[in-house]
Amino acid sequence: MIIPILILVPFLASLFVPLLYTYVRSKRIGWMVLPVPLMLFVILSLQIPNLASGENLFHTIRWLNSAGIHFTTHLDGLSMILGLLITGMGTLVVMYSIYYLSEREALGRFYMYLLLFMGSMLGVVFSDNILVLYVFWELTSVSSFLLIAFWHQRKNSRAGAKKAMLITVTGGIGMLVGFLMMHHMTGTYSIQEMIGMAETLPAYDLFIPAMLLILLGAFTKSAQFPFHIWLPDAMEAPTPVSAYLHSATMVKAGIYLVARFIPVFGESELWFYSVTFIGLLTLLWGSFNAVRQNDLKALLAYSTISQLGLIMSLLGIGSAAMLEISGADKTIYTAAAFAGLFHLINHSTFKGALFMIIGIVDHELGTRDIRKLGGLAVFMPITFSIALAGSFSMAGLPPFNGFLSKELFLEASLAVQHLALPGVHVWIPIVAWIASVLTFVYCMIIVFQTFFGRQQQQPAWVDRGAHDPQPGMLVAPSILGVLIVGLFFFPNVLGKWILKPAMAAVYPSFGDSDSLVPHIAAWHGLSPALWMTIGIILVGTILYIFLHQWRRIYTISPFSWKIDNIYTLLLIQLEGNSYHLTNKYMTGHLHRYFTYILLFFIAMMGTALSFVWRLAFNFSGDATVTMNEYILIAVMMAAAISILFVNSRLIAILLNGVLGFTVAFLFVVLRAPDLALTQIVVETVTTVLFLLTFRFMPDWEKERPRRPVKALNAFIAVASGLIVIVTALIVQGNRLFEPISKYFEDAKTLTGGGNIVNAILGDFRAFDTMLEIVVLLIGGLGVYVLIKLKDKKDGDGNENQ
Repeated sequence: MIIPILILVPFLASLFVPLLYTYVRSKRIGWMVLPVPLMLFVILSLQIPNLASGENLFHTIRWLNSAGIHFTTHLDGLSMILGLLITGMGTLVVMYSIYYLSEREALGRFYMYLLLFMGSMLGVVFSDNILVLYVFWELTSVSSFLLIAFWHQRKNSRAGAKKAMLITVTGGIGMLVGFLMMHHMTGTYSIQEMIGMAETLPAYDLFIPAMLLILLGAFTKSAQFPFHIWLPDAMEAPTPVSAYLHSATMVKAGIYLVARFIPVFGESELWFYSVTFIGLLTLLWGSFNAVRQNDLKALLAYSTISQLGLIMSLLGIGSAAMLEISGADKTIYTAAAFAGLFHLINHSTFKGALFMIIGIVDHELGTRDIRKLGGLAVFMPITFSIALAGSFSMAGLPPFNGFLSKELFLEASLAVQHLALPGVHVWIPIVAWIASVLTFVYCMIIVFQTFFGRQQQQPAWVDRGAHDPQPGMLVAPSILGVLIVGLFFFPNVLGKWILKPAMAAVYPSFGDSDSLVPHIAAWHGLSPALWMTIGIILVGTILYIFLHQWRRIYTISPFSWKIDNIYTLLLIQLEGNSYHLTNKYMTGHLHRYFTYILLFFIAMMGTALSFVWRLAFNFSGDATVTMNEYILIAVMMAAAISILFVNSRLIAILLNGVLGFTVAFLFVVLRAPDLALTQIVVETVTTVLFLLTFRFMPDWEKERPRRPVKALNAFIAVASGLIVIVTALIVQGNRLFEPISKYFEDAKTLTGGGNIVNAILGDFRAFDTMLEIVVLLIGGLGVYVLIKLKDKKDGDGNENQ
């Protein structure tokens, strides 16, 4: 039961944050929120020994038994990694935000959104039911939208939030379709049960479409090419949000999904190609674009895209262990997946630290523009030290943890030579090496152009002064800095307790997980990977020295092209076309709206009646029509037809009343007095209202429609009536199931009510009736408020509506 509680706690805490903030109204609200992620992190950490011993935690809260949808949680090594990142980084981000955000900010709203996101991410990684996972998946998109648009007064913040929402939600919908296909093939919503059926799934026609749609969701969430364009714009969010969502948590959701489904799809070569090559392309494109940035946060955004591509490509190479490869040691490929999970953790440490450091520079100096910075190492020594550790770790230099996982990445890129796939073993290490060189270059830009050298423009710190921030703001990045160095010297502690159970989750059919966890060491001799690293450092240093000379290529096509321009053009076109299209049918004329609705109804129902349904009628079970009923029906028909030919509006209203009151008499004949009374009341009120508004209506002759419009109205009326009649007769004569009225007929026994209508309204559908009353109450309150609302004037005498 512990895991469902862990998911629920952030949601419950978010409900109390606004209430607490109304009484606190200061930065103390952050200290009240801080224990939530810290407590979750401690609870999860206590489960590490159990997972390391091979134990997994399952818990099911039964929900929809008939549909097989239950809230099933699963804690294993893979979900533990993400859970620790979500709660651990959440703790550090809350601590950092306490000092970063001003008291003038809407802190209650900020922490509420942050806790909503934390709970949603925990729901994603701990859910075993794919539909429940999808619900939390979209909740991360919604809560991240709120966090990115936190400074909603800024146009760029709103645009960045909209872009992130559009892309990730679109991918999520595709993923949902893929999940439904998986359910159709397996008959279950459980991921673990799907893994158990993995060998039989490739025989299904839906296997490939389901795989591609699930990858679509993963790629959009993890900012893979070409869906990466939302991530740079999302950097308009406050720095604590960027450090949390875009380095450690949200962007890792897609990577988690790919790792989770390796046992299901790993035997497909298409999976290997898709994940590996999209990851490598993202790695190369992200690193290439990072070098051109002048904004430090934009540089970190593209570096995040690049590093996510690196991790994705490692998981792709790791999935090759599931392929049928004759004569190859599968541990060569499982080592790639191990490197991906290892770098997943390392990336969160150094990228989280770098985001916080850039936030400190912006907070203290008021700019992130590299051209306005330089020489800060002397004035901000602690900030510089952490930035140095984070940047060198990302560049893959010792003695920092990024060096270890980068070496494993280079070894994995060389390992594909064992695959019997033409050309793959040549291009993968080449792309990996080029992207690593560019990574080295942009890491040097962060360190040397920000903290050393001369600035290109007037330095920002001349007027404001440059100094390290208050100690509280340095606590969180300092902890990450210690981890960056500590994991370099003690990586196998992480491998034994965290990565080993995670590898067992990625490769459940491989038996002993000890063979899946290689020994991590900084020195492996003069290996090819080491020579590649030496080449990266040499070439990267040369490129950095001559950076200003060769960076001019970004102004030349095709290097100047941006995928983001395609999105902008598409969005402008869609918005413009939708605006014109909406103006075509939203004319303000009620007659046209009814025309569109009824024509659509005629087209859809007419098609269904013609091609789908059987036009079979069965009148054998119908009751006998009495003479009284024939008379009332004749009166109704005469009144309805007469309305069409009268020249006086008053007479038309009276005839309409005759039609309504005749329906009430028909209810009396059919022994339904409650319905008759209701009909009489409604008809009386509507007739009176018609008469009261009579003098405000335009002249009868002026509003008469032209002959073509009359013909169209006649067609719509006749066609709609015929379709309703035919549909009612078909349904009456062709019952596929026992009518639900049989159940209501036992109302006396079930409810004690002698009136079946009252029993239905008051007992069988009591909640529906209650909600209808609530809707009426809300509507009434709205009308009351509008009536009582008076114009108010501001201090300048202007009226506020």
